[in-house]
Amino acid sequence: MNADVFVFTFKEGALAALAHDLKLKVTQVELEASELAVTATLDVGSLKVVCARKDGCDSPGSLPAMLYAEIEKNIVKDVLHPAKFPKVSFVSSRVTPTEIVGDLTLHGVTKEIRCTRSPDGTVEARLDQRDFGIKPYSAAFGTLKVKPEVIVTAKLR
Repeated sequence: MNADVFVFTFKEGALAALAHDLKLKVTQVELEASELAVTATLDVGSLKVVCARKDGCDSPGSLPAMLYAEIEKNIVKDVLHPAKFPKVSFVSSRVTPTEIVGDLTLHGVTKEIRCTRSPDGTVEARLDQRDFGIKPYSAAFGTLKVKPEVIVTAKLR
């Protein structure tokens, strides 16, 4: 099955006004879903910048496209380390019309997570990177940071 999987990151810190919230897309996803179970494997190295976001909405053009490659490099080099942890996997333990619960393995750590399901079929999970041993990205001596919590959404297409 094909799915669109997005990761939303949020800025913080003294220089946050100079930064952008981001919408990232996982471009390599293997997904199997039924009414009873969901399994997914995502390739960590396939995360690509889609656009910046402003006030919770996509803001194409507000971040120069020439910065996309640098952001993607920083995600790989400083945050997710795909050479050591190339895949993210999810295996459900319970699926209901409004929730999916299961084990997420990210950055070598497995934790149970709860995902909400909306009527349009979008699944959303809020993850604290630190729960998976990930140090959120920071620059400029910590005055520019990514908040620890990210939002991951998935929708079958």
